[in-house]
Amino acid sequence: MPDRVRKAVFPAAGLGTRFLPATKAQPKEMLPIVDKPIIQYGVEEALQSGIQNIIIVTGRGKSAIEDHFDVSFELENLLETRGKKDLLAIVRGISDMINVSYVRQKEALGLGHAVLRAMELVGEEPFAVVLADDLIVAETPCLRQLLDVHSVFLAPVLAVIEMPPGAISSYGAIDAEPVHHNGSPDRVYRIRDLVEKPKPSEAPSNLAIIGRYVLTPEIFDSLQTIDPGSGGELQLTDGLRLLLRTRPIYAYRFEGTRYDAGDKLGFLKATVEFALRRHDLGGPFREYLKGLKL
Repeated sequence: MPDRVRKAVFPAAGLGTRFLPATKAQPKEMLPIVDKPIIQYGVEEALQSGIQNIIIVTGRGKSAIEDHFDVSFELENLLETRGKKDLLAIVRGISDMINVSYVRQKEALGLGHAVLRAMELVGEEPFAVVLADDLIVAETPCLRQLLDVHSVFLAPVLAVIEMPPGAISSYGAIDAEPVHHNGSPDRVYRIRDLVEKPKPSEAPSNLAIIGRYVLTPEIFDSLQTIDPGSGGELQLTDGLRLLLRTRPIYAYRFEGTRYDAGDKLGFLKATVEFALRRHDLGGPFREYLKGLKL
């Protein structure tokens, strides 16, 4: 089994009900943060982490995602004839940068089920899972940080983040012991247990699992063994708990800022902060915000 991670799975079959009516006829993954769809930020992070093979798990009504990462002859031709070379480079860059495959998830039956749908395309090798809703700004891409930890331990690695009290109940939490790594005592953890959406009083820690994973192919056996969990969905957390019986799993408290773009308030925060970081928009937008009577 190769150690190098060459493929990243993007589950994108969810219904996006939190963003209705905007998502009635378009995938939530295509909602733009400034001028780029949410999913493209995740794909670019995978690319910057050294992964070019992208597997997108789609569902009904998600063809806009496939179109976005495909070549658009008409648009490219129009831009070329009008001499808009900078826009042409942006559009071409999207389709040139990755090798992308698609697999359908006919029903949204949970994150574990989405990952399982990618089994044939992944094969017998370690792979990454990226949830595009989690936008992460980091000096070293978050996924690259996880891959570096995976290369040392050759085991599954989950991204975790410290949550304020009360917020942990919306996430999977870890019960874990810290492991010294690269001179740091509080970045890498060996997981003892995972708890899906615990009550704040029952949470084993304030470390929540977020949407970046490096997994090994044994996860597919676990996902085929477990029963559906809450809401009749196949939970990735349950699959990881079963896998934990036979092999170590690690968590990594990554360095960077994470935005929950799957939540309206998080989406708005990301839009504002990403716009402020832009060299072409940041200055004028900052002046505009200062002028608001808040």
